[in-house]
Amino acid sequence: MRVEDAMHQPIREVAEAIRTGALSPVELTTAYLDRIAQKDKDLHAFVHIASDALDQAKLLEAAAREGRIAGPLHGIPLAIKDNYLTADMPTRAGTEATIEFANAEGAAVRKLREAGAILLGKTRMHEFAWGMETPPARNPFDTDRVPGGSSGGSGIAVAAGFAMAALGSDTGGSIRIPASLCGTVGIKPTFGRIGRSGIVPHSWSLDHAGPLTRTVADAALLVDIMSGYDPADAGSANEPPTDLQPALTAGASGLRVGVCRNHFFEALDDEVAASVETTISSLAAQSAEVVEFEVPELAYGLGAIFAIELASSTSYHLHHLMAGRTSAYQKDVRLLVEMGRFVTASDYLQAERYRTMLAEKFLPVFADVDVVVGPTMPLTAWRSGQREVELGGKRESVLETSWRFTYPWNLLGLPAISLPCGYDRNGLPIGFQIAGAAFDEASVIRTAAIVERTVKTHHCF
Repeated sequence: MRVEDAMHQPIREVAEAIRTGALSPVELTTAYLDRIAQKDKDLHAFVHIASDALDQAKLLEAAAREGRIAGPLHGIPLAIKDNYLTADMPTRAGTEATIEFANAEGAAVRKLREAGAILLGKTRMHEFAWGMETPPARNPFDTDRVPGGSSGGSGIAVAAGFAMAALGSDTGGSIRIPASLCGTVGIKPTFGRIGRSGIVPHSWSLDHAGPLTRTVADAALLVDIMSGYDPADAGSANEPPTDLQPALTAGASGLRVGVCRNHFFEALDDEVAASVETTISSLAAQSAEVVEFEVPELAYGLGAIFAIELASSTSYHLHHLMAGRTSAYQKDVRLLVEMGRFVTASDYLQAERYRTMLAEKFLPVFADVDVVVGPTMPLTAWRSGQREVELGGKRESVLETSWRFTYPWNLLGLPAISLPCGYDRNGLPIGFQIAGAAFDEASVIRTAAIVERTVKTHHCF
């Protein structure tokens, strides 16, 4: 297999070529490092390149020659978000503040290494997964536009061909938003499915770990590898690792697809709406049953997630990070921390009560459907520096707009994936979101694989 071809192939095929000696991990890693050196000065995906990446590749190549295969990622170059602790690379969590994070690797990074992955480097993120990127990262489809966040560097790295896949974290949409804007696949599994030890926290009850990938099959593979109980994460579910491979080839017959007509289809771009509706129609044409419903209570969710996120994040920063370092925080993060001081215990409890009520409203929904589908975001990538957008005749901040369709699944802790389903008139990707019941990643992957096979999309690399 030629290196140039390998960079466009699913991970399993590349790993098999490495196993059989048809592909050199050293040549593959060199190709990625060369591409990063040539292209990333314009995109700003990486904040650190692993100095030992080629050494990792040489060791894995020698092992493959001797028939010693570490696992399904043997010799596969990956990137990781800068809030994952690593023993051999610094962790900054997107901040310029002088904070010495521990280098004790958590479950997700350890499992990737044990599976044979090569870690190329750390990707750029919003400060503490909360503020803005410095310098601003650029969307590989249009460098005048944003890649989304907070896992923007990981989205760029995958879309621009800098790595075969990348890790992100998702508190209100931070995997699925860059996946949508950069035209990649991004999955947030069920809360607790992938251990979060070794990840700089943002909001304890909302944080999820997951991958951004080029294909649904790659996403399923990485979830299979990273999932399972993590004793170092108090929120980890005592569930065995997933086996999502059979879901990749399941058809649409018998699949029950839910469409929530309120909230997820309000105030969105016309081209986004048209692309999503076409994708839903294609599922119906393949014998999936489409069930429409409404959950009016979704209208009050934004205030609830803001209260929970602000309170928990502010508590973490005030008690663990900020002492003597306030001036080094970016202005927007300092403002958010100050806002968090004004969230009362009553506010927080009311938000948690809303969260419980919303979960109860969705129980009968997932009794009737296997997945809920809709747009990942109301719009495609906006211009860098743009603070407001107009949708449905109303102007709103890009912050409020960007996570309006993604945050409900963080509040509920349910699995959700984004994958491209089309492009707007400017050639910018449109994301399609699929959510499932708790620990039913299989239905999410099943539906995503059907969409991927049906919809004609392309990568910018």
